Amino acid sequence: MRIAERLLLPSPCYSFEFFPPKTEAGQGALFDTLRELKELEPGFVSVTYGAGGSTQRGTTEIVSRIKHEVGIEAMAHLTCIGHSKDELSGVLDRLQGEGIQNVLALRGDPPVPPGGKRATLPSLFQPEAGGFRFSGELMRFIREGRRDNRWTFCLGGACYPEGHMECPSRDEDLIHLVEKVSAGAEFLLTQLFFDNAFYFDFVQRAQAARIRVPIVPGIMPITNFEQIDRFTRMCGATLPMRLRLQLERYQNDPDAVLQLGVAHATVQCMELLSRGAPGIHFYTLNRSRATRMIVTALKNARG
Repeated sequence: MRIAERLLLPSPCYSFEFFPPKTEAGQGALFDTLRELKELEPGFVSVTYGAGGSTQRGTTEIVSRIKHEVGIEAMAHLTCIGHSKDELSGVLDRLQGEGIQNVLALRGDPPVPPGGKRATLPSLFQPEAGGFRFSGELMRFIREGRRDNRWTFCLGGACYPEGHMECPSRDEDLIHLVEKVSAGAEFLLTQLFFDNAFYFDFVQRAQAARIRVPIVPGIMPITNFEQIDRFTRMCGATLPMRLRLQLERYQNDPDAVLQLGVAHATVQCMELLSRGAPGIHFYTLNRSRATRMIVTALKNARG
């Protein structure tokens, strides 16, 4: 099913994001997790793409297996990083040949040099010769292929309720998002956030800018304080002070951190859905326990 069509249905669309494991054992554990989560009837799952395209072939193979072996709709992430236009065409041809209907088109994160830091100012990233610098360019390229009947993908894009770290302002970031939707994005998945006020304000501003595609909130259940502290610093997401203080208090008690993280995410999701979000996209980190707890609670609450 095309994800944009699923998001128009009245029931919430729960979806889960995974990354391609680097080992055979990791891949086995991933598919065990997927089979557990299938019981929750997800609308789709997505599989990320490594920095510099390092896990590109793994992404293609895994989305194909998820769709055909596990029986869950799967979406492949695709990034501009490290690819020429011809190489991207080859990846898209393989995905089309595997029957994949949905692609999340991204610029991607340039590999961080040894001892370096991720950019927090406008990026100096330069595309491959004949490649693309921005996700909107990649979307426009895929849409052109769709017009030529070469590809038939439903296209998703990323968005940032608190603004992209490399963008000088949220207003400018919104201008880029309008361009991204004009280029072909049919739905949007947000960066993770922990304060719903950012999402609701962002949706309101997007609608004022005449963005009409579904905007799905991205939620990462907190299971480890140090890990989430590192992630929020990397992507610029705000960890509310009250939540941070609670996590710091229990950081040496893994079960207490898990319970706190699940409780916070469950309350977040309930409010998001009650106020019109079309679904929830969970950043799972290839684990199922916290996500299962949250989705089960959401389903029970809705009857």
